[in-house]
Amino acid sequence: MSSRRLGVAVVGAGYWGPNLIRNFATNEHWDLVAVCDLDTDRAQRVLGDRSGVAVTGSLTELLARPEVDAIAVATPAASHRAIAVEALRAGKHVLVEKPLADSVAAGRAMVDLARAQGLVLMADHTYCYTPVVQRIAELVADGSLGDILFVDSVRINLGLVQPDVDVFWDLAPHDLSILDFVLPGGLRPAGVAAQGADPVGAGKACVGYLTLPLAGGAMAHIHVNWLSPTKIRQMVIGGSERTLVWDDLNPQQRLSVFDRGVDLVQQTVDSADRRAASISYRLGDTWAPALPEREALGQMVTEFATSIHEERIPVTDGGSGLRVLSVLEAAATSLRARGALVDVVTTDQPELEIVR
Repeated sequence: MSSRRLGVAVVGAGYWGPNLIRNFATNEHWDLVAVCDLDTDRAQRVLGDRSGVAVTGSLTELLARPEVDAIAVATPAASHRAIAVEALRAGKHVLVEKPLADSVAAGRAMVDLARAQGLVLMADHTYCYTPVVQRIAELVADGSLGDILFVDSVRINLGLVQPDVDVFWDLAPHDLSILDFVLPGGLRPAGVAAQGADPVGAGKACVGYLTLPLAGGAMAHIHVNWLSPTKIRQMVIGGSERTLVWDDLNPQQRLSVFDRGVDLVQQTVDSADRRAASISYRLGDTWAPALPEREALGQMVTEFATSIHEERIPVTDGGSGLRVLSVLEAAATSLRARGALVDVVTTDQPELEIVR
C-alpha cells in the first residue's frame, strides 16, 4: 500500500462524529484536516482548544480544500445523500455512517455516482471490523458450523427514543450489516416480516421484531427494543454441525462454539412409504476461540485508506449499505401491512441513472 498519508475531513461532530475524529486523528494512514459542523463551537470543543485541525460550518468551503482526499459523514441519515453527492462530484472519497441513506433510491444514487466517478463509497458498518464478527465470518466460511439453519439476534436496552427514526432504523442496521458480512453470499433474504409496537405513545415503533427467511429454509430473527431496563446484545447462529453464541457484553468470553445439535434421520415405517423422523441428539464439547483486542473503528478507517490506495471496493462497500437499506424499507412496508411477509428489492444491479 502507498505510504502517502491521506487527508480526511469529518462532517458532523454530534453523537458519532467524535469517535471518527479520534480514530482518524490517531491513524497512521490519515491526516485529519478539518471538521465541518453547523455548530462550529461544538466541533471546536470536540477537537480541543489546542488542536490545529480546521473547523468550518461550510461544506462547500471544506470540499474546495485540495488537501482533503476524503470525507467521513456522521450526520442524520436524511442528509447523507446530499452531502455524499456533493463530495463525490468534488472528487472526494466518501465514508458514511450507518445507515447508508434514508432510502434505497438515495443509496442507489450514491453508489451509481461513486462508480461513475471511480471513487470509494464505504459504509461504516463498524461491527464488521470487530475481532469477534470477523471470527464468526471465518467459522461460517470454513464450514465449521455446517449449513446455516437459524440466526437469532437480540439488541435491547433502555435507549434514547430517536426523533427521526423508529427502533428498526436505529438499531437493526447493526444486526443486518453483521448478517450481510457473515452469511454466504451476503444478506439476501427471501422476504421480510416486521412486527412493531409503540406502547409508550412515542409515535413510532419502540419495540420490534424482524423475521427473514433465508436460503435453504433457514430463518433469521432480530429483536430490537428501546424500552428494556436490561441491556442484551446477543446473537446465536445455528448450523447443521455446530452452533455459536456471541455475547457482546461478556468480555471474558464473547464467543462460544457448541458442538451440539439435533440430527434427523428419515426412516420408512410401513409399505405405504410413510416416513417418521428419528431424532438423535449430538452432545459434544464447547470451546471459546481466542480473540485479539483491538478497536473496530481503527480497523475500519485503515480499510478505508487501503481501499483508496489499492483502488478497490472496501469490505463494507455501498452495495452492503444498499442490502441493509432494502431490508429496512421492506420492514417498513411490512409494518404498514400488519406484519405481512413482503419481498425485498434486489439491489445488486441498481436501476437508477447516475446522478450528474
